[in-house]
Formats: sequence, C-alpha cells, structure tokens
Amino acid sequence: PARPSSRATARCRPSRRRPSWLRCTVIACARRCTLITPNTVLPPTRAIQRPIICRRCGSTAPARRTAAVTPRCGRCCRRPILITPEVITSRDNPLLVRLRKLSRDPAAYRKLGSVWLEGDHLCSALVLRGRPAAVAVVTADSWARPALRALASQAARVIEVSEALFDSISGLESPARIGFVLDLPAAATTQDQVATVVLDRVQDAGNVGSILRTAAAFGVQQVLALQGTAALWSPKVLRAGMGAHFGLRLIEGLQPEDLKPLTMPLVGTALDTDQWLHTAQWPQPCAWVLGHEGQGMSPAVRALCSQVLRIPQPGGEESLNVAAAAAVCLFEGLRRQLGSGR
Repeated sequence: PARPSSRATARCRPSRRRPSWLRCTVIACARRCTLITPNTVLPPTRAIQRPIICRRCGSTAPARRTAAVTPRCGRCCRRPILITPEVITSRDNPLLVRLRKLSRDPAAYRKLGSVWLEGDHLCSALVLRGRPAAVAVVTADSWARPALRALASQAARVIEVSEALFDSISGLESPARIGFVLDLPAAATTQDQVATVVLDRVQDAGNVGSILRTAAAFGVQQVLALQGTAALWSPKVLRAGMGAHFGLRLIEGLQPEDLKPLTMPLVGTALDTDQWLHTAQWPQPCAWVLGHEGQGMSPAVRALCSQVLRIPQPGGEESLNVAAAAAVCLFEGLRRQLGSGR
C-alpha cells in the first residue's frame, strides 16, 4: 500500500509482516524520496560483480544493487542516486550529427576525438575495465529495462532518443539501442620488451578486430599498427574486437622506421622460408609481425625481422587467413611459455 504525496508521488509503506525486500520496484533519490511502480516483487539486494564508478567520490568501491538496479557506492554513498536522462527529439542536434559521422566514417574518430561504442556488449566491456564513458545514448524502451538502465547510468551523461533517431546513428541491422560515447584515448608511446603484435597494412576491419581479440586473449600487451592498416577504433574493428581494445595498448599510424628503436626481436611469417614455426626457437617477449592479406610483409618491415617463420600446412592450402595465422603463432608462443614455467 502507498500514499500519494503533495507532488503526486507515491511513498512505499511495506507491511511489517513481510520481509523488507518484498515491496514495489523502488527508485530512491539522495533525499530518501521514493518513486514506485506497484504490483512488482523483486528478490533481495544482490552484489554487483563489476566495478561501478561513484558519481560523488569517483571511486570504484564494491557497490550494491537496489530494487531498482540503481548503482550506489559501497564506500561513501549509502543511498541510491536518481538519474534522469536528457531527452533529445531533433535529428539536427549537434550530438546526433556527430554520432552519425562516427558510425558511418571509419576514420571520423581521428578528427572528432571521440569513439562511438554501440551495443550492450561493448558498453559492458568498457565498464568492466573501469574506463569512463562521457555520454550514454538509449531509447525509452532500453531505459525501462533494469539491466540496460544500470549500464547506461555508468556514463557521466545519459541521453534518451526515440527508436527512429537511434536507428539513424546505428551501424547495426538489429541495434541494441544503447551506446556509449568514449573520449579517444591519448596517443601512447611505444613500450619495449613487452609482448607485442605489429600489423603491417592489414586492411580488412574484420581481420584487424579478430587479431586484437586474439592478442588480448593470449596476453599481448600492445599492438602497433603501421600506416595502411585499417583504423583501429572504427566501428567495424570495435565490433570484431568484442571489447579487446580496452585491455590493449594501441598505437597506429606508424612507419617501419618507428620499429627500429625496439630491442626485442621481430618475428614474421611467410611462405618462402624453410624455418618452421613448430621447430624454430625465438626469445620471449617478441613482436609478431603480421603482413598484408595478399602481399604479406613489406620489404622494409621484413628487413627488420630477426626471424621469418612458416606455419605448417599439410593440407596443401596456399596460405592461412591473417587472423588465423595470428592465433596459431600467439598460441604457440604461449604454449612454450607455459611449458617452461615462465
């Protein structure tokens, strides 16, 4: 039972005979005011396994989930925070114009300085890595779903648009109708003596994303993309990477000369060599060089490699897909590390 307040807001009065959690769906603000949706019963409060950034203190202390799945900090904030999205109805809004450019132009993020992450999987991967999102864009239907509402609440600003407007900025046939705007990470410097993958003019966005995902899975720490490689933060590469971007050190637009300061060996793959991957020895860590899908490594990059290995293919095929070759090489390197106990 609830009683209306002067603002036509219902205040929950749970019965003393029932458990404290057996009540209506509650959204509470910092003043302990509650807005309820009647005839809804939810289970007790459960801990959230992923970090949540507190709006008040900026910490990522373990948080708790309220009945309305509203995030609150486990260190300083004992009450949930009411978040109200801003509603945009105009197609010509500057933010939507910006997002349309990001979703349609693979290299637009370099000029605009921001990245468009579309779909709940990419947004969740960003939150799991503790990376901040500048803006969350959702539809009314997505905001009404507790899980998506909790995810969108991790952004500093929440924007609500209609489904038609969201479709206009979506690059997916079946959009999840939630997305984050992420500030483009600052340009990083190349690190030496860390597990590395070098992309030499790998042009297919799907291949680049798959390589990033494989590299992150096998413990690679940085990826160096030479000029001519597909844009690392383009929408297609992001979707193929499945969140691997947020766990890697990514540097793009390099020239072959930029690899010379590296003291660790560069190891490439090719078909015209008699050194086999399964019998050759190479030091760890190293930088695996993956070349163009059709032309392979350029002569300038191949000259920098200390070793060029060949992957056995007893089936007689001419070559492997570059993403498949990356998986084979990285697994072989990891297998040897695990076998040696390092």
